[in-house]
Amino acid sequence: MSTQRRPLIAGNWKMNGLREIAMPLAGELATKMNNAAPTSFDMLVCPPATMIDAVVDVAYESNLAVGGQDCHMAESGAHTGDISAQMLQDLGCSYAIVGHSERRADHGEMDDVVRAKAEAAQAAGLIAIVCVGETEAERDKGITIDVVAAQIAGSVPPASTSENTVVAYEPVWAIGTGRTPTSDEVQEVHAMMRTKVTEILGADEADKIRLLYGGSVKPSNAVELMGLADVDGALVGGASLSHDDFWQIAESCP
Repeated sequence: MSTQRRPLIAGNWKMNGLREIAMPLAGELATKMNNAAPTSFDMLVCPPATMIDAVVDVAYESNLAVGGQDCHMAESGAHTGDISAQMLQDLGCSYAIVGHSERRADHGEMDDVVRAKAEAAQAAGLIAIVCVGETEAERDKGITIDVVAAQIAGSVPPASTSENTVVAYEPVWAIGTGRTPTSDEVQEVHAMMRTKVTEILGADEADKIRLLYGGSVKPSNAVELMGLADVDGALVGGASLSHDDFWQIAESCP
């Protein structure tokens, strides 16, 4: 992890929790952030859309950021059930996850859709967290580098900057399974990601852009992962639903 890139610890709550769970969880994290200020990291939680408003209220005047788990590429229109980036910004969000593997798999989202969503998030003043990652079959075929490089090329808008974009590597086979790549494997992919981002955005922006690792991140492996040269934080799933575990992961940042 480079000292010029401030780590981001982001929690993706996915489709979990009701208000009675979300409010105390966000409250604990907001309190911890305030009590620990200044911290060496940024902290973000992305609750289900039904709880964004409540979590924003709890996080108000704290250093805890709130984001959406997805956004539509259009500003408005006949898109039943979807939420635009402008709507997220209006609620008080500052980030939006796009291209998560569960969206790619469950909803058939391809790179061009992910790029359009990232552009919509950026246009609304949000920071887009663009997710990439290979499946187990692709890993077994030895094409991880090719797959992730192609996803970055197709998903990261060419006008992105380090101020409005974060890229997250989440090997699909590691999400929620308890399995993780070795540290060498993670660093290999992240180093390639920075090279690929350099091709798209130029060296100055690539040096500053934050690259997150996600996929069964937990307190027991966070120190090792956060110590890697090109890992600038984590996109955390299950462990983000425990304020103690999530906070321990954040404290692992150098």
